Amino acid sequence: MKILTAAQTHQLDQATVQAQGITSAELMERAAQALAEWFYGTFPNETSEILVLCGPGNNGGDGLALARLLHRAGYAVRVALLPAEKQSADWQHNRQRLPAAVPVAALAAGALPPLGPGAVVVDALFGTGLARPLAGLAAAVVAHLNAAPARVVAVDLPSGLLADAPQPAPGGPVVRAAHTVSFGPPKLAFLLPQNAEFVGEWHVEDIGLDQNFIDQADTPWHFTQLADADVALPRRGKFGYKNTFGHALLLAGSRGKMGAAVLGAGACLRGGVGLLTAHVPGGGYDIFQTTRPEAMCLTDAQADFISELPDLGPYQAVGIGPGLGQQAATRAVLELLLRTATVPLVIDADALNLLGAHRELLALLPENTVLTPHIGEFTRLTEKARDDYHRLDLLRAFTQKYRCVVVLKGAYTAVGAPDGQVYFNSTGNPGMGTGGSGDVLTGLVLALRADQRLGPLHAARLAVLAHGHAGDLAAAETGEAGLTAGDLVQHIGPALRNLTV
Repeated sequence: MKILTAAQTHQLDQATVQAQGITSAELMERAAQALAEWFYGTFPNETSEILVLCGPGNNGGDGLALARLLHRAGYAVRVALLPAEKQSADWQHNRQRLPAAVPVAALAAGALPPLGPGAVVVDALFGTGLARPLAGLAAAVVAHLNAAPARVVAVDLPSGLLADAPQPAPGGPVVRAAHTVSFGPPKLAFLLPQNAEFVGEWHVEDIGLDQNFIDQADTPWHFTQLADADVALPRRGKFGYKNTFGHALLLAGSRGKMGAAVLGAGACLRGGVGLLTAHVPGGGYDIFQTTRPEAMCLTDAQADFISELPDLGPYQAVGIGPGLGQQAATRAVLELLLRTATVPLVIDADALNLLGAHRELLALLPENTVLTPHIGEFTRLTEKARDDYHRLDLLRAFTQKYRCVVVLKGAYTAVGAPDGQVYFNSTGNPGMGTGGSGDVLTGLVLALRADQRLGPLHAARLAVLAHGHAGDLAAAETGEAGLTAGDLVQHIGPALRNLTV
């Protein structure tokens, strides 16, 4: 699914009106109907009074139409209007249609409406058309709303928040919503940590927007979902066997961190690799062979860390990093790997930290290498980002410069491609914020890179999608607080089954 800019969202509305031969008022009615249906399902027995705050534009028109529908459905609803010299045509249309029985008042600085603990407030002040910070009465209304113990539902976008750019005045007034209900593709703002306190739980409703316009829209932003066919796992052929699905090498582990090697190997095995060999410190042999008997094991001459690179001839992909440590000898192994590898590489954890500490090694990255940093590791590879939007700029610049795929881990993990496209992930939950979760992802990416049927971007996106889906399956059994990285490994098989076509 593509993620559109605010300008493209406006163009999409116009294209829908033209392509489907409807009026803009009819499209607004669709949005209001979808919003009302969501409201009925979310607040089915609501007896508290509902306040709809309406601005002068089409976002306010959505609010007026919603108020009419809620009144018709038996909800106790009232409307407060933000005074303005001019209102949009569709706002005026829906103002005329509002039943006289719905109380309407004008907002005023000295008489803002009281908002008690049980109140439900619909924020329909400003939508995606906003381009400047809120000021004056609008800012006072937002401050009043944020200070109240009310439950807030934002229509399309919390007022004061920009859809696809950082706030022009950081710290300025922005509605803090419990829910944001949007229409069509999700907004980029929904996917970034800095906006979480404003967006709350977001929902996207389908109102039949013009798919042809969406297909033709030029955007670097995408949202990967479970049903997306372009990231599915191909079904295995009847006569496939272990060599068909690749032989992977995993370099992992150091003293006190053998668990990372065990988790990464387990995920690689569950991810469908045909054969797996792990190269681990000499002192980790018993641990590894006892816990992962399905894998072969090579041991390093050093007992506590890796100092040697085995012959790469037998392997279709190599992963390095989980629990690796950052000894000088290990850095030398990483450099040798970058200089000599002719097969796909997956780089994570301490291997990324070594790259960050020795940035001259970045020039050696083979094309289409997959790197899997969290935000801290990515910062060491690049620079400290001013905000989440700047970090996305850094991600795109990095992947294009080094012709690599970067899996920037987070709540909506962003997979950056060598052509500058970015794919946000839809699966996963906060329970996955636990030690070892990243090692599991590394093993899964490695398995899919060893599968010669998949390219680097396909493998990375599929691994991230399956990893998050495994987390969701696990959380359904254990709860988020009780989820461990080992649970993720156990649920990779069912997750990939659900993603196989």
